[in-house]
Amino acid sequence: MLPATSTFQEIAARQNPSAIFISSDDGRDFTYGAFWALAGKLAQALTTSGARPGDRIAVQVEKSVEAVALFYACVRAGLIFLPLNNAYTPSEVAYFIRDAEPAIFISDPTKPAPHGPKNLTLNDTANGGLMEIANAQPPEYIDQPADENTPCAILYTSGTTGKSKGAMLSQGNLISNAQSLVEAWRFTPDDVLIHALPVYHTHGLFVATNTIFISGGRMLFRRKFDVSDILSLIPQTTALMGVPTFYTRLLQHPELNRNLCGKIRLFVSGSAPLLAETHKEFSARTGHAILERYGMTETNMNTSNPYVGSRKAGTVGKALSGVDVRVSNGVIEVKGPNVFKGYWRNDEKTKASFTQDGYFITGDLGHFDEDGYLVISGRSSDLIITGGFNVYPKEIEDVIDAMPGVLESAVIGLPHRDFGEAVTAIIVPRANATLDTAAILAELKTKLASFKIPKAFHIVNELPRNAMGKVQKKVLRETYC
Repeated sequence: MLPATSTFQEIAARQNPSAIFISSDDGRDFTYGAFWALAGKLAQALTTSGARPGDRIAVQVEKSVEAVALFYACVRAGLIFLPLNNAYTPSEVAYFIRDAEPAIFISDPTKPAPHGPKNLTLNDTANGGLMEIANAQPPEYIDQPADENTPCAILYTSGTTGKSKGAMLSQGNLISNAQSLVEAWRFTPDDVLIHALPVYHTHGLFVATNTIFISGGRMLFRRKFDVSDILSLIPQTTALMGVPTFYTRLLQHPELNRNLCGKIRLFVSGSAPLLAETHKEFSARTGHAILERYGMTETNMNTSNPYVGSRKAGTVGKALSGVDVRVSNGVIEVKGPNVFKGYWRNDEKTKASFTQDGYFITGDLGHFDEDGYLVISGRSSDLIITGGFNVYPKEIEDVIDAMPGVLESAVIGLPHRDFGEAVTAIIVPRANATLDTAAILAELKTKLASFKIPKAFHIVNELPRNAMGKVQKKVLRETYC
């Protein structure tokens, strides 16, 4: 176990500088020593460009090794890394600029520069290109002093129920959590991880990258998820971290089988619920039970199904080492060194998000099953109140998803003159299946109380999802309202 005062700088000093940290799909290999030196040059470039300790550095770029190195550059320079989804529009970016007031905004050369901060581009050798500045810096860099309380990142929440809020994360938050994952998932310097996740989100940026960085392993770094590419890499690797979409797409290819997965030891899924059917089908095809875990922007990872033991479909396991998880009035609450320091410039919301005894109120609904495994039943914001009764969408979704011909479903509440909200089901059929909503209604009536029965059904080709695979119920409510 790393001491609580460990910093990324101390971890880097312990790693073998000649061991390969990242093998990129553009043909480049980065040793730990070379990667840390790149982060140092980028840190010096940011400082040369006017950034000072405590400044925010907003980054909206395509995935690259340099983009990951920018986070560690901010760590070295005492700056606060602010990653932004590359799909955000200029008007969305303008909100983050106003709220976070970054000193520097780093973007792809093709994107418009926002007003306010100093603008630099990445992967451009001219016209303000950051790498041009970095390449001119000396290889040595003297890091800013840091400890476990030093802030190093602000990640904005998805904003599904209002304006996005910036969660402030410290070195201690990230390192303690990554170390818990290294122990729980048994990562060592011998591990090779397929990294095909985005790096503007906690899953790809912190869970995957920091777990490997701390364990001394190696990443096969892919800028995009491509099924054929991933299938070709699996025999060379020991682990894959993904979202449910990764696994459903892999299952569509006959090459996925036990022989192909003979060397790999761990498949991890997160960021969105994994259907029980996907879990069962993947296990039957590969001999591997996908390991689900539970986390969020404000807390990093909280729970995990066990590395050794039963990985139960539909659950996210037990609390990680050092993390305390409880359910109070149906709402999941979390306490531990992984929990963020608060929302950026929003003391009121921060105070409202914690209990008097220091637990973070996640807003996720859940319960513990008979074996003490946590089951997520949805978001409190998704709760439907119809005719004075509380309805939890996941209960209805589970029944619909188990019906023949159904791939998946989403249940939402829509305004209703008499009931306040009307339960509404949006259903995706399996390939070549034809769904009969009358038959679905009849089946639901045999299994659910009458107030839980949807008043309307919509059959669609797919559900709207964000970049991490989460169903966007806000979009559904706006579509069918």
